[in-house]
Formats: sequence, C-alpha cells, structure tokens
Amino acid sequence: MTDARRSTPQRSVPGQARGRKPTARTQPPMARSAQPTKRAAQPVKPVKRAAQPVKPVKRAAQPVKRAAQPVKPVKRAAQPAQPLKRAGRQVTVRRGSVGSVGAGRAAAGGGRLVRRRGPRAANPDRRLRFALVSVLFLLSLLGGRLVQLQGLDASALAATASAYRTTTVTLPAHRGSITDAAGIVLATSVERRDVVVNQRLVAQYKRQVDGRKVTVGVRGAAEDLSGLLGVPVPTLVGRLTGTKRFAYVARGVTPEAARAALNLTIPGLTTEQASRREYPNGQVAANVLGFLGGDGKAWGGIEGKYDTMLRGTDGVLSYEHGADGTEIPTGVASQTEPTDGATVRLTIDSYLQWKFQQAVAEQVTATGAKGGFGVAMDPQTGEVLALVSVPTYDPNNPGKAAPDTMGNPALLDVFEPGSTAKVMTIAAVLAEGKATPMTRVTVPNSLRRGGATFHDAEDHGTEQLTTTGVLAQSSNLGTIELGEQLSPSTLYSYLTKFGLGQATNVGLPESAGILAPASQWSDSQRYTVLFGQGLSVNALQATSVFATLANDGVRVTPRLVAGTTDAAGVYHPAAAAASTRVVSPQVAQQMRLMLENVVGENGTADSAKIPGYRVAGKTGTADHADGKGGYDGYTASFIGMAPADHPRLVVAVILDRPVNGHYGGTVAAPVFQQVMTYALAERKIPPTGTKPPVMPLKWH
Repeated sequence: MTDARRSTPQRSVPGQARGRKPTARTQPPMARSAQPTKRAAQPVKPVKRAAQPVKPVKRAAQPVKRAAQPVKPVKRAAQPAQPLKRAGRQVTVRRGSVGSVGAGRAAAGGGRLVRRRGPRAANPDRRLRFALVSVLFLLSLLGGRLVQLQGLDASALAATASAYRTTTVTLPAHRGSITDAAGIVLATSVERRDVVVNQRLVAQYKRQVDGRKVTVGVRGAAEDLSGLLGVPVPTLVGRLTGTKRFAYVARGVTPEAARAALNLTIPGLTTEQASRREYPNGQVAANVLGFLGGDGKAWGGIEGKYDTMLRGTDGVLSYEHGADGTEIPTGVASQTEPTDGATVRLTIDSYLQWKFQQAVAEQVTATGAKGGFGVAMDPQTGEVLALVSVPTYDPNNPGKAAPDTMGNPALLDVFEPGSTAKVMTIAAVLAEGKATPMTRVTVPNSLRRGGATFHDAEDHGTEQLTTTGVLAQSSNLGTIELGEQLSPSTLYSYLTKFGLGQATNVGLPESAGILAPASQWSDSQRYTVLFGQGLSVNALQATSVFATLANDGVRVTPRLVAGTTDAAGVYHPAAAAASTRVVSPQVAQQMRLMLENVVGENGTADSAKIPGYRVAGKTGTADHADGKGGYDGYTASFIGMAPADHPRLVVAVILDRPVNGHYGGTVAAPVFQQVMTYALAERKIPPTGTKPPVMPLKWH
C-alpha cells in the first residue's frame, strides 16, 4: 500500500507567514513525500507500540480519485513542521502532508512508522447540542409528570391529601326508648360521654404549681384525671402514653365528670357523645324487652327485633386538622346531623306485668316448680297486656344472668296443653252439630280405643254426665266419646283454626308448637289429641284459644307493639290485627256458659272464683315430655276469662313441673284468681251484675 492512496486534501500549514507566495507544487503527493525534510536524516525513534502492525484502513485499497491530478500549491506550505509529542518522544510531521511521515520512515532504514493522530479539539457546537437535547429531555419528563399530577391524577391526589388531613367523627344517634301502653319507660338511653385523647400531645400538659405553669406531662395528667373519672393512676398512665392519635381514656362517664376533665385543658384530651341503656323497672318484662350488650349490640326481645328502628341513623362530622391534630379554623368542615331512633310503645301494662311476675315467681317457689309462664290478653284487640317468664333476669346486668333465663320461654318453650285443649274438641263438636251442652254422655271406668286403654285422672264407676258435665269435671273418657264423632281431618281443621301448629305472629321469635297432620296420627293419637296429648303449644298459643271463645268465636292475632313515635314526635299506630272466625258466636257463648261451671262448686277450679264477677275457665294437668320419648313430671295450668258474660280479659297461668301439688285447679287456679282480681281493679272493669244460668252436669 502506498502513502499516495492515503493522501488528504491540502491544508495551509500553521505558522506560515501570511502574504508569502506559495511554493510551486506540481508533483503528485507521492513524489513530494519522498523528499526528506531538513531533519529527515535523523533517525526517528520508534514509538513504544510501533512494533505492532498497523491495521489497514478499510478504504486504503481504493485509490483516491484525484491522486493523479497535480496538487495545487498551498499558500502557507513554507511553514516548518511541528513536532508531535507522544510519550516523551517527538516525531516531526508536516501538517497536511503524509509524505513527511514516509520520509522519516525511509530515513530510519526502512523501519515502519505508525502515524499517530493528535487529540482533536472539542467541538463546542456538538457539546451545546448535546446539553440542549439533555435539558429538553429532562424538561419533557418533568412536563409529562406535571400533566399527570395536575391533570390526570389531580382529583385522586387531592382526595388523598384531604383524607390525610381530615378527621371524621361519628355523631351517634340517640337510641329510642321502649315504653308500656301508658307511656311508662321500660328501656331508655341516658346521656354519657367517652373521654378520648391524642397520646402524642399529653406530654405537654402543664399544671399550676406555686403560681407558675410547670410541665407535669403524662403522670400529672393521670393524677388529675383519676379522681374525676374513678380510674386508678397507673391505668390512666397506660392509656395516656403512646403515639396514637385516638385512644379511649374512660367510657360512659357522666356529663359532669366529662366537663370537669375538659376543664383541666390537657392537650389532646376531648370527649365524645355516648349513651348507656337503662331499664328503670329492672326485671319487669325483661324477657319481652331483651337487652343491649356492653358493645351496644341488641340481644333478644324488642331490642333485637326492632333494633334498626330503635337505633336510628348516626351522623358524621368531618374537619381538617393540622399536624398536631388541632382543628384548622378556616379548613373545610362538614356535618350530617344524626337521626334519633324511634320510640316503641308496647301493649304491655307494666303494673299488671309486675304483679303477674311476682305472683308466678312466688308460686314457682311455693310448689318447687322448674318455672312458670303467664299471659294476659285483651281478647277483642289481641293486645298482650302481660307476658311472664319465670325465672327471669335483670337487663341492667345481663352478664350475671343464667343463660337459660335470657330467652322468652313463654313463646319458645312448648308443652302438652292437657285438659285445656278439651275446649277445642267440645267447641268443634258443638259447631258440627254432634252434641249440645245438654247432650247425655255415659262415661265408663275405662275405654279401649286405638289399641290403648284410656282412664280418667281419678278412678270412678260409670257416670252419667252432660256435655257440660264432661267439660266441668274434665273427663278424658267423656271427651273421647264426644270427639270421636268427628273425623280426624275435621278435628285437625278446627285445631289449626284455633291457631295450633303455627306461629302466632306476635312479632317476636317463637315456637309454632307441634301438630302433626291428621294423616300422620297413629291409632292412639287419634284419641289422645282429643284431650290435649300428642300435640304441643306455647303459652301464648294456649291463651289465644280461650281469647277466641271470649271474642265470640273470632281469633285475633296477638300483638305486643301498639305503635311507634318517630324522631319528629309523630306517633304511628300499629296496623289492626288480623282476625279469623273459628266458631259461631252462639257456639262461643255456649262454651263460656259451660266453662263457668268449671269454676263452680262441682267443677275442678273452685279456687279461681272472684267475688262479684262471673268467671269462666278450664284447668289443665298434663304429663311433661322429657324429650326422650318419656315423661318427667307435670304441666299444671289454668286459663280463664272475666267477666264471663262479656269478657274483657283472658289470663293464663302455667307451672312447669311443680312438685308440691300438680293439678291445675290447685296450683295454677289460685294464681289466676290473684292476677285477674288485680287486673279487673287496675283496669277499672266493673262486674256485669248478672247471674249465670243453671246448667246440669249430670242426668238421671
């Protein structure tokens, strides 16, 4: 490869005096490069890396198109060559001439000299362009981020920032009260306050000491609060110490104690509205009311059933705060006022309820019974005036109550009604025209029916009783003889019309009782249901049967709620109870006349008499099913009405497995007499002043 092929365009030589005539250069670069320079005779010392072969330039093999043309003289060609410094050695190279390098190589005896280019001067234009592009790129990134933040994500970021500096406080609604029919409060919420704190600020608390403010911190705050809140100092120290912005110091304190705590001006200490549920009458109607737990959750009774209505709707207060938790006066604030809960008015007569509970509780103790139930109803409206379960509990202290006392056994527990169910059989017989109150019935000592032998409660010879006598003396055998005239399906139809086998829809959780379809009755059950065995009822269902007869044969759905009063003070009465005709008024009247003889001298409930009033009712004594296919005692009951010729009240008394006596006429009827006497006087129901007609119990 010749140096001529690597020729470059002619350039002026630095240092050449301006104005001189250029030296004539008509030779081609190759011819001129063979001429040594002034210092060409000196051997060129090789560069340290000169021994390495120089890689050929890719374009070296191509001849320069203009190499054959004579080179025009360069104006400043006379300038001397500048020495090239390289690692402490100098190589003289005439700028713009490749031939000088070749000459030096020739002078060195044919040694190969590598041409080294000197460092090029930095191009300021390129540097400026690079800096400009970099700055524009960074600005584009910043601009894109700003568009994202200010445009696309502005709402989300603003919401996040607002949420961070915004505190939301719940404004609790006042829970509605529960009252009796006369408006006497049975359950209410009293105002209380919760003391809360921002723990981060308490350490700044200062107290006046010897006329000057001294920082006493958490310990001092605890000491000052202890007497006001009734909480030990160590406990308060623990509650005031920490980094929480919200922590409870004391809950449910009186408004007076809360104000006194605020007057201490402890940093971060404030109060919130709260309330506590109270039951002013203690155990009165506790099983009807239910209770509110310490966490504010409603349990059972009216509290649970009508919780949403009683609770109301909480309000919300939102405000902006600073880093120390203090509200920003000019910040954004919003408030939604709470809507207080409604007041629920019951049909319960609290005085009658109290009297009834006391009477049943005393009899449960006297007879050694496991428990007792009581129901008082207005037969015309279906209003439940009293609903008693014994034993009971105090809803103010539910934590101390036995679990089995906290339900509502009068609605949930079922039992075989026994002889009180005979009124349905006799009413169906009269309604179907199979007998009259004076129909003659011959009652033997025993009867064989459905593969079983039946007896009355007491052994006797053959008796000649009227239908009235069968009912008055509670004869199982006489009832079988009358009732077997009805087909099983007909009897079943009357039992369901009286409300058996279905819930009463009183408005609280209850059992529907047990009444199998007639098609499923066994041979013996077809006869046992006639006198109240082989089926079960709850206390309210049993009472509703007698209320139907008291209301001239129309069954009215029992109800416990009379109406509600909303937060605006507007009273909304409950809808009228549904009613169903079961038997005709004539049959109902006949049944009442027959039932008056039960309370007569020859009946089974002489102890149910009330001086001056006509009373009708029926005793019941049934085996108590133990749930294992056997029996473990008795259920004694008496259900009656007064005045019998124009009933205004129906009262039922049921004792669960009494030990000291077990007949309804001896253990339950006296409680009925006591409660009914009180109820007639308390409700100012006068006697009718009429005399009951004489109805023979036997025939000859």
